[in-house]
Amino acid sequence: MAKASKYLELADRLADAIREEYEPGDRFPTLMELAKAYDVAPNTVSRAVQVLKERGLLSGKAGGTTRVRVQPMQQVRTNTRYQIEKDMVLRPEEERRGTGVAELEHRVPVSSMYENLVDIDVVPAPADVAEALELAPGELVLRRVNTRRHRRGAGVGRSVSYMSHDLASRNPELFDPEREPWPGGALHQLHTVGIEVERIEDWVTASMPTDAEMEEQDIPPGVPVLRVRKVSYATSGSAVELTEIPLPADRVELRYTTPMRPWS
Repeated sequence: MAKASKYLELADRLADAIREEYEPGDRFPTLMELAKAYDVAPNTVSRAVQVLKERGLLSGKAGGTTRVRVQPMQQVRTNTRYQIEKDMVLRPEEERRGTGVAELEHRVPVSSMYENLVDIDVVPAPADVAEALELAPGELVLRRVNTRRHRRGAGVGRSVSYMSHDLASRNPELFDPEREPWPGGALHQLHTVGIEVERIEDWVTASMPTDAEMEEQDIPPGVPVLRVRKVSYATSGSAVELTEIPLPADRVELRYTTPMRPWS
């Protein structure tokens, strides 16, 4: 077994090399190439590379190609953004196009994203979604899967939203992928079917990522995922839209502002 000091020392040397000699997305040498270059045992290299994956400097499956990690875009998620989104609903389309999730959370225009895809389909509501939206078991919902990648080789960001098919059917344009990205987002979509959102509830839990999430979102080993379940409620009190948002903890900051009523 490699001594801790030896593989950690090698990890530091490799980290310096990454910063000085490599670009994000570059292929990293194999274990045998590194063992020869640094005159150490392959096991020492293996442990050093694992440390660098945990630090978020390298990415890749064991036994596969290892690359210098393309650092994810940092995201700041606030509860005050919801009022900004609601205020934008009644603004002109040109203005709505310039103020969406990418702009509010990532501080970049969606047009600068390397990849921005939306898959739209109609499916039976999963049991937990049906319960949250007060739908009958198996009732149809409009499902939207949003996938974004800020740079070639970076991990994706993904969210999945659900709206009652009956509700969405009031506006056939909601089913048209050519309308994406939708100016004004979900709140404006709901506005087009006659819904004003009165409140939004975020339920946040945490768990370790699935293997698929680790690969797709390029999540380092040991990093948990914050899972946001966002439910929008109409002025009638009914839940009208639900969005599931997995947020790897190494690239998100949550900021909550709570207004306090005065005593008098």
